[in-house]
Amino acid sequence: MPRIVVIGGVAAGMSAASQAKRRSPESEVVVLERGPFVSYGACGMPYNLEDPSRPIEDLVVLTPERARTERGIDVRTRHEVESIETGVRRLIVRDLATEARYTLSYDALVIATGASAAKPAIPGLDRSGVFLLRELTDGSALKQHLAETPAGQAVIVGAGYIGMEMAEVLRTRGFDVTVLEKLDQVVPGFEPAIAEAVLAELGRHGVRVLTSVSVGAIERAGGAPALQVRTDRGAFPADVVLVSTGVRPNVALARAAGIPLGATGAIAVDAGMRTEVPGVFAAGDCAEAYHLVLGRPAYVPLGTTANKQGKVAGANAAGGDERFGGIVGTAAFKVFGVEVGRTGLGLAEARRAGWGAIAAASQHSSRGHAYPGARKIATVLVAERGTGRLLGAQMVGEAVAKRVDVFATALHGRMTVDEVESLDLSYAPPFAPVYDPILIAATVARKEVARPDTGGNDQALAAVGGAQRA
Repeated sequence: MPRIVVIGGVAAGMSAASQAKRRSPESEVVVLERGPFVSYGACGMPYNLEDPSRPIEDLVVLTPERARTERGIDVRTRHEVESIETGVRRLIVRDLATEARYTLSYDALVIATGASAAKPAIPGLDRSGVFLLRELTDGSALKQHLAETPAGQAVIVGAGYIGMEMAEVLRTRGFDVTVLEKLDQVVPGFEPAIAEAVLAELGRHGVRVLTSVSVGAIERAGGAPALQVRTDRGAFPADVVLVSTGVRPNVALARAAGIPLGATGAIAVDAGMRTEVPGVFAAGDCAEAYHLVLGRPAYVPLGTTANKQGKVAGANAAGGDERFGGIVGTAAFKVFGVEVGRTGLGLAEARRAGWGAIAAASQHSSRGHAYPGARKIATVLVAERGTGRLLGAQMVGEAVAKRVDVFATALHGRMTVDEVESLDLSYAPPFAPVYDPILIAATVARKEVARPDTGGNDQALAAVGGAQRA
């Protein structure tokens, strides 16, 4: 009986295992997960933390017991793979409950070890009351702390997606929230006009934000609050500190086994999720993904990508010949009353990649003027000067996420802004004005890409950023 082993039991790992068993029912499929949970929705943790009445286990989609009985998958939680011996197709595994070690052979192997929260070199990260938020065990520990801690002062280190979502969560739970970001804007990677709109929304809800700040240490305060975050701009008291400064792919196991990594630092794979070692596949947040706009592998760790890659890896580990279609870097999040989304490249990314790119900013109503409650949507499109090929889109406002998906579809189709401008989109006052913000943004971009390169584009974007601040 062939044996397919999957290392890692979250999004990519369980997708791979389920697909392998479906494709090859006669195969033995084993999942080795070092943590206590499998198949959980990590992206839902902030919303679970917002509601004290919901157990963190609500985020679990499939338990190990159900995976065994309903899908025939041998799921082993708290089993950590210590090494991969690719030459003989064998793993050295440690049972964390008993500390016993054993060997496990495989015919095909899927590495789905995911990513870990980045840990900046800040003394005091291990103090009580300081949290990361990546795995379900992190969410469980933070939820317990919030249940035991009266609402007071919270400090968030990092102003990315999770930092923004958690700023809302902690404010909703009654905390005074301070966000500290080492770069010069919130949501790094977004265009300044979008970041300024997010900053304004945080301010409207009483969140204090400091950018261009360097965190030196997290220290005991000797009173209440129990902690203080020391920076080059002073010290900030905290009853809870959340460190959210990005993620890093878990590749130590693959690297030690001689499985090549790509230029991004994640595991290099082809479209079939095959590594360069025969019989070994990789998927999810530990692996690269081919970026259709950049035309090369990139590292964009998202749950959607992990599930799709896992499905392909599992099918091919079972003898199939599936291909992963690539990514364009589409993501969205919500902070208080606004949605924020992006797809493709930002202006700086496009220029670094060698494109003669422009960015065009616009604002338009989210709904028809006859319908009450319409709000503005700010959009920045990035396109190639001259040809008008769409390279990226970013939006902030109401009803943004699905509009960003339209731009993502356009990127998959290598469309120009002229072609986007001609799209036949739905119209009804509750949903959109006659000319949707998508079409208005494309019209503005079409005019910009046709202009001679005089350097005025950057000045115009700066002016839009100023208008957002005003």
